Amino acid sequence: MKVFNLPDLGEGLPDAEIVEWLVNEGDEVKIDQPLVSMETAKAVVEVPSPFTGKVAKFHGGPGDVIKTGAPLAEFQVEGDAGAEESTQSEPPATEARANSREAAEENSSAGGESADSADREDSGTVVGKMQAGGEVLRERTSTVGGVKVTPAVRALARKLKVDLSAVQASGADGVVTAADVRKAAEEGTAPARPQQAKPEPQPVSRPEPAPEARSEPAESRAPAPAPAPKPSATQASGDWEPVRGTRRTMARVMSESHKSVVPTTLMDDADIHAWRPGEDITVRLLRALWAGAQAEPGLNGWFDGEQEMRVVHKNMHVGMAVDTPDGLFVAALRDVNKADKSGLRQEINRLRENVQSRSIPPEDLKDYTIILSNFGKFAGRYATPVITPPCVAIVAAGALRHEVVPVLGGVEVHKMIPLSLTFDHRACTGGEAARFLKAMLDDLAKAE
Repeated sequence: MKVFNLPDLGEGLPDAEIVEWLVNEGDEVKIDQPLVSMETAKAVVEVPSPFTGKVAKFHGGPGDVIKTGAPLAEFQVEGDAGAEESTQSEPPATEARANSREAAEENSSAGGESADSADREDSGTVVGKMQAGGEVLRERTSTVGGVKVTPAVRALARKLKVDLSAVQASGADGVVTAADVRKAAEEGTAPARPQQAKPEPQPVSRPEPAPEARSEPAESRAPAPAPAPKPSATQASGDWEPVRGTRRTMARVMSESHKSVVPTTLMDDADIHAWRPGEDITVRLLRALWAGAQAEPGLNGWFDGEQEMRVVHKNMHVGMAVDTPDGLFVAALRDVNKADKSGLRQEINRLRENVQSRSIPPEDLKDYTIILSNFGKFAGRYATPVITPPCVAIVAAGALRHEVVPVLGGVEVHKMIPLSLTFDHRACTGGEAARFLKAMLDDLAKAE
């Protein structure tokens, strides 16, 4: 019997949730055949079989969370002597993260690209006989029930309660896309068939033995447990449910930030009265971030408190906070300092679409050097945004508003953007943060 342990899916995360098994127990499978869809905090990925043989046992069902390196499935393979054997374990996650960070630092100090290419080429990040770490992460189309679909789209269909077999496919080669699933959900043309509930097992009644047949007197036996107290009126009216996927990782990251970062927040208002109509707010904010980094490069950096080391990046990769019903994603816009307005807008749209369809590549969700949150499109003026280590700064933009400002000889009404800059005071001084924010304000005040 061979045991397949859950591989590190290349994101440095400690676990993943089973979305659905693509085979059944007892099925014969081939090596590299799609085996199971797993949801991490970042994306839905398809894990291939590491063996050719028979699936003997699953170590979990849909919705179960499996720890990285823990048993996922067992196989019977030809020539197996029967002894239980596990696939090779992957390197510790902390070591993998350290290696990734070292590579990123080397590339950053050389003024080159981030360590994404090195991460993709690292075949040691997955367990067993996988060909390479990138193979697990690649979005692969498989046929399930006669339908060609990616794991991310299958997960979306489950969430929206859409029957994939009834969806009209518009993708190349008859592949069902996320847009097809959403359209079917909106039009109600492919509702999922309700699953039949399994009958509850009935308890077997056993006759109570006669007193003389008992091995000890009735009065010497332990008393029966007291019945559970009835819920009081003050208890929660909803149901407790497990926090999974993105929200689980979000909670973990926030806890780590709270334990390790020393945050301080500065707030001010950017006067954008000089802007021309139709100016792209997000693109201007991204440009202003680079202006701030030119004035104070240290805020576009990483800090390692344990090693007491920092990296000041020569290029800027901005982590864009994207709000979704499943939780918060931070997707990286690469080389913001080198892109023009048109290129930035295209990248912003691409990342948002990928996040919403849960098909974003994992390499787009890491190695950002500073973070931007534009929460003001919903509500709110100022905030105390939370830094995601190893970054040392995050800027949050609040809701635009009009404000009366004094000018020479009178007053005028100007449009303003409230800004909140949280920085890690271990890595930056208050003066550095204030000069960074001032450079942003000056850049945003320009007409173009």
